[in-house]
Amino acid sequence: MNGHAWAAFAQGLGPAAAAALAVMLLAFAVALRTGVHRGVDVAWGIAFTAVAVVGYAMSAGEGDDGRRLLVTVLTAVWGLRLAAHIARRGRGHGEDPRYEALLAKAPGHRTLYALRMVYLLQGALVWLISLPVQAAQYVPGPVGVIGWAGCALWLTGFLFEAVGDGQLARFKADPANRGRVMDRGLWGWTRHPNYFGDFCVWWGVFLVVCDEPAPAAAVVVSPLVMSYLLISGSGKALLERHMADRPGFAEYAVRTSGFLPRPPKRR
Repeated sequence: MNGHAWAAFAQGLGPAAAAALAVMLLAFAVALRTGVHRGVDVAWGIAFTAVAVVGYAMSAGEGDDGRRLLVTVLTAVWGLRLAAHIARRGRGHGEDPRYEALLAKAPGHRTLYALRMVYLLQGALVWLISLPVQAAQYVPGPVGVIGWAGCALWLTGFLFEAVGDGQLARFKADPANRGRVMDRGLWGWTRHPNYFGDFCVWWGVFLVVCDEPAPAAAVVVSPLVMSYLLISGSGKALLERHMADRPGFAEYAVRTSGFLPRPPKRR
């Protein structure tokens, strides 16, 4: 990655941040009308897509056209599928318990606290986590072996996430499963196929940058942050605290991997 590309990459960081911010502020405006903040989870995937599209436009004439298009499509397909899934799942429901708990502790003005701790924070995380997307669009050479390996990892993660979400939706749609713990399909191999899928997606996107060592080293913080969020932050750890008292969850946790997929232990 030459000096000119580094300068162009730096110039694109501002518009990328503005794209993420615009999506989050729009979601905030919707929340002010509806009184429900769970729509920010829909905005999460859309914001990643917006950053990728802006990056693609800003990098025209700088990076390899094939790599630019590839990383934009990978991000948009992941982000829009996730947004659509969350929108379907939340239709007809009230506030997400996570946001109820967070805002119940709000010091001072509740709305301003929501803006700061929900929307602006998530917008900043979108910008940070998508740095590999932005960096890949300025890499001058064509996609190599490492980049294509990243695509394979991305596809693995995308399938885990999409299939796992579909299996869970069908399980919940059956009234006979009310109050039961989902332990079938991919959910029998890992307690969090969707989070494991996200993990693979973002390490896969990072590998698309790794054909060039310098930009890869500059943005490795992004998949590390996403990994922390998925495993120890607002993903696996938070959900399992919420599920801990559900009947059957302790037994499920004993026989099923907490994150990395493996065959379930025999009962």
